[in-house]
Amino acid sequence: MSGRFFKHLSDTESESEDSEEEVIQTKAPIQPTYGMSDDEEETKRVVRTAKEKHYDELNNIIKLIRNHKKIKDVSKLLSGFEDLTRAFQKAKTVIDREENGKIPKFYIRTLAELEDFVNENWEDRKNMNKNNSKSLTTMRQKLRKYNKDFEQEISDYRENPEDIEDEKDSEVEESDSDDSRDIRLSHERTKSVDEDSIARNKIQDSKDDGGSGSDSDDSIDWDISSDSDSSDSDDDYGGNLAAKFLKKDTDKDKEIKKREKKVKERKKKEDEGGEWTTVEGSQAAEKPKMFAKDAEINHQVMAKKLIEVMAMRGKKRVDRLDQIDMLNELLTINRQNNFGPALEVKILLGLQSALTDYGSSSCMKVDVWRKYLDNMDLLIELLNANPEMAISETIPEDQESFQNLPYKVQGCILTWIEKMDEEFVKMLQVCDAHSPDYIERLRDEIRVVDIIERVRKYLENATHAIPQDLCRVYILTIDYLYYKFDSKIVEMRDQAKEKITNHTYRINMLFKGQNEEDCIPKDDADLSSLEIIDRLCKYIYVHDQTERIRKLAILCQVYNYALHDCWFESRDLMLMSCLPSTILNHKSDIQLQVLYNRALVQLGLCAFRHGHIQEAHSSLLDILLKGRVRELLAQGFNNKTVERSPEQAKLEKRCQIPFHKHINVDLIECVYLVSSMLLEIPDVASNEFSVRKKLISRSFFNQLRKNEEQPLVGVPEAMREHVVAASKAMRIGNWKQCQDYIINEKMNAKVWNFFYNADNVRAMLSQKIREESLRTYLFTYSHVYDSISIDTLAEMFSIESATVHSQISKMIINEELMASLDEPTRTVVMHRTEPSRIQSLALQLADKVHMLLEYNERLWELKMTPLGHFNQGGRYDRNFQNRTGNRRDGQRQGTRGQGGGNRQNRGGYYPDRPNRERRHRQPQTARE
Repeated sequence: MSGRFFKHLSDTESESEDSEEEVIQTKAPIQPTYGMSDDEEETKRVVRTAKEKHYDELNNIIKLIRNHKKIKDVSKLLSGFEDLTRAFQKAKTVIDREENGKIPKFYIRTLAELEDFVNENWEDRKNMNKNNSKSLTTMRQKLRKYNKDFEQEISDYRENPEDIEDEKDSEVEESDSDDSRDIRLSHERTKSVDEDSIARNKIQDSKDDGGSGSDSDDSIDWDISSDSDSSDSDDDYGGNLAAKFLKKDTDKDKEIKKREKKVKERKKKEDEGGEWTTVEGSQAAEKPKMFAKDAEINHQVMAKKLIEVMAMRGKKRVDRLDQIDMLNELLTINRQNNFGPALEVKILLGLQSALTDYGSSSCMKVDVWRKYLDNMDLLIELLNANPEMAISETIPEDQESFQNLPYKVQGCILTWIEKMDEEFVKMLQVCDAHSPDYIERLRDEIRVVDIIERVRKYLENATHAIPQDLCRVYILTIDYLYYKFDSKIVEMRDQAKEKITNHTYRINMLFKGQNEEDCIPKDDADLSSLEIIDRLCKYIYVHDQTERIRKLAILCQVYNYALHDCWFESRDLMLMSCLPSTILNHKSDIQLQVLYNRALVQLGLCAFRHGHIQEAHSSLLDILLKGRVRELLAQGFNNKTVERSPEQAKLEKRCQIPFHKHINVDLIECVYLVSSMLLEIPDVASNEFSVRKKLISRSFFNQLRKNEEQPLVGVPEAMREHVVAASKAMRIGNWKQCQDYIINEKMNAKVWNFFYNADNVRAMLSQKIREESLRTYLFTYSHVYDSISIDTLAEMFSIESATVHSQISKMIINEELMASLDEPTRTVVMHRTEPSRIQSLALQLADKVHMLLEYNERLWELKMTPLGHFNQGGRYDRNFQNRTGNRRDGQRQGTRGQGGGNRQNRGGYYPDRPNRERRHRQPQTARE
């Protein structure tokens, strides 16, 4: 306060002072505020051009599209792409006006990235959910159509993507610097407002000082004497106390620097691949240190550290890659200090376990898979170099010996061999069978088979090997051999027929447990795959204790025998094993059922190649009956099946057979249809005028019936149409046309060329067509002839006379043809005991009318008879009322007369049914 308020004032002075105070009070509200609020500081108004607005809209949509790509949300990615095209269409006029129609490079880059994303995920669309898969298909079509207008720009971008990268970086810098530029503008605007308020306050203070000169001096003296510190601080603001309470510029500068720092950090993170936020509680555990700097390292310390590292497996916050690095570091320390092979084997087993965990749920990555195979090679080398080392799961952990001989290690190498086989199958299942990746992965089969072979030899030479372990490694060896065809085996089979003919006896002795010394494996360097499988299977038949490996070995050997045309051996082995009756009970073992179906199909194909049509048809009937060939053989899924749950689909996909093991489905179906034709058409001809007891192939018969119902039938194109057309030709005895439909260039390329000896199969098939056409001809036209010459029939069907004589003799013996052979004249004399066509149709009509009459009579009796008047056979009991004494009125009247009632009763007349007579029914057995 000023000192003038304590002095005596005159009236004039008081009036002047009051007027001055009024002036001050009226001016105070008009003065600008001393400070600006935070909201006023942050609010900013920036004027942007139409180009900037459209480009900002496009950039925001592109950011959303990239986020959707990262999480692979294809449905939202599709909507984002549509929004992007609409936004670009709006900005097209501005771009044409200001950029002369030049398309922005960042837009071209986005279209190229979307195209690459669709191409990368197109093969994996089957693993997506239904919504994403449908959206990906729609987006692919729209993107292809839309990118046709930008083909030149996209091709230029793919040739020189660096130019667009530079432009993108500059755009990001400009967009990121907008915030800092706006902050600086706001700061300058606020600073100018503060400077104006300070200047106005200074002018007002100078006016006040001029109005009261002496008083101001006194007040200054009083202020100095009373409070020197406050006067010093006031001098810093030029006597303007209002400026003292304004927000300092230094605070604003610090705030501006903080915001600019945040903008730079955000830009840096986006350049590195996006901004990531660390969630509390999900931080990975710190990687433990291996050993202290001066710590003493020995076998015990290494073993303890290995246990500590392996204990990290499966825990949360544990980085699997860190675990692999620590195990590799332990392996390096072991080699540097030469701690011996036992400890190295133990570390390698742990490393294999860590690599298995590091792989994804679907399959291992390629680099992890290579490392896994390298470790397996190293592990087998160590085991072969140290035969005195004992490695087994039965060894307790406290009895392991890493330092002193004999070495003892707890573990099982067969477990990791089986895991290697499982991961190899998974990798083949994930790859597209028609892509180069599948061929690249399939090349690893040579290395996998070599590793299994080396483990097999190691276990055979090891003194501590268990027979069950040998069975496990033998079935792995068989699994990579049984489906491969070897042409040398067929030649060997032809050269050594005596050895093959005695094979059934040897199998019989083997199942009885005899000649076990022959089951000891021998050197198979010079043996064929058939002999190797034979040796390994013998050992499994004798020593397997689980029964499952034994069944797998039997099915693999049946498949291999059938593949190499050993029909009798494969058939006898299948029948002697009794697997058809036991496999169906093991519904949980999908692998066993699939292998059984594959062996059954291969057995049917082998029977067909040998000309055993009936056996081939019966083997393929169960597989093709319900139209689920691919599912039963684990070669895919039918599109018409019901939707499966994700767990069920995943389980079935894991059981799928790799593509190189598939059996041609068209070949299976064609063999089945041709076999059905050769069996069904003669049977239809022999029972033309009678009802057949049982259809041989219901599906084939339905196809014939549907084809006959069609008003117009065109030229056959598909395989089924060829077989149906051939069946119709065989039905009338036209064997040449039937043969042309079955054996032609189109059918050869699709089916018959898949056989090893395709010419032999075609010759056999041609012979069967002639023979069955002959039988069909005799069934159809036998009533036309009194006698027919055998030589004439042989000439008509281009068959040898001996074959015609044999076929007719079989038909006469089986009572299929009522005829006799005249040997001197070589003719077939017809007996004409078969009814004619009109007679056969009349007999059929009589049978149907008789069946209809019986049906109507039963319905009438059921309607007019009270319940309970039926005997044990289900027929109406006519003597029920006579036995109970409750006779009908008509029967009583008949007894009073001359016995007419009894005659009427015997004749079938009933008084309650006037004017209705019925035929006296004879017993069923008598009529028959």
